[in-house]
Amino acid sequence: MNRLDVIAYRLARAAARRRGSRPALHPRGVVLTGRLTVPGPPPAWGVPWLDRPGSYQVTARWSRAAGLPYPLPDGLGLALRVVDAEGPGRPLELLLTTSGRSGPVRHVPLPRLSATAGPYSTLLGYAVGDRHGVVAAFPAPGTLGVPAHPRAVAAAVAVRPLHFVLGFAAGRRWQPMARLTLLGEEQAGDGEAFDPYRASLTSFRPSRRLRGLRVAAYAGSRAGRAGGRPRATGARGRAPDPEAGGRPNAP
Repeated sequence: MNRLDVIAYRLARAAARRRGSRPALHPRGVVLTGRLTVPGPPPAWGVPWLDRPGSYQVTARWSRAAGLPYPLPDGLGLALRVVDAEGPGRPLELLLTTSGRSGPVRHVPLPRLSATAGPYSTLLGYAVGDRHGVVAAFPAPGTLGVPAHPRAVAAAVAVRPLHFVLGFAAGRRWQPMARLTLLGEEQAGDGEAFDPYRASLTSFRPSRRLRGLRVAAYAGSRAGRAGGRPRATGARGRAPDPEAGGRPNAP
């Protein structure tokens, strides 16, 4: 565990502690129900759940990244949990942030005033089968503008579903993978925690670039929310306390 990882852990833990039970980033949002539909016949991705037509239950959390007061522009987040993507108990989790569409700006978080004004991307790279690129969710053509506030997003999906196209780009061209439909607000509340390293799949996983830094930040945020230190349980992708000399486990 290097010094930068420890700093990331401590900063995230301190921020989460200040916010009580909320995470260091994306502190306020709305949890939504949804479906991810894989059309057929699909291209050969080398990913079992993408290489056959299917429909999967999704839990999504839409949020404002820095928690800036509305109507100030903020980076917007769309976290997805694809339930049982590779079978029972094998979910896939993605963290997407408002970004640009092409070139270097697809790797840059961009603040927005509308929740449906443009794409949400993984920012960092993903390995999808034997391809390496970026995953993004694009508002479907014709989607109405929705103000960038949790209550506005919840109100919008209460009237009609919000549709996105989940796509992948290894170069300039985006290739559609699946269709995401956000159906309504989840009444269980706003306590969802998502971690793309802890819930990645062998054939669909984030790249190792800056992995240690991000895993340490997630671990620090969880520790701050719990009011203590995370325990090294050996679970896939779960990071022990870096201050105790531990190293994140490989996915």
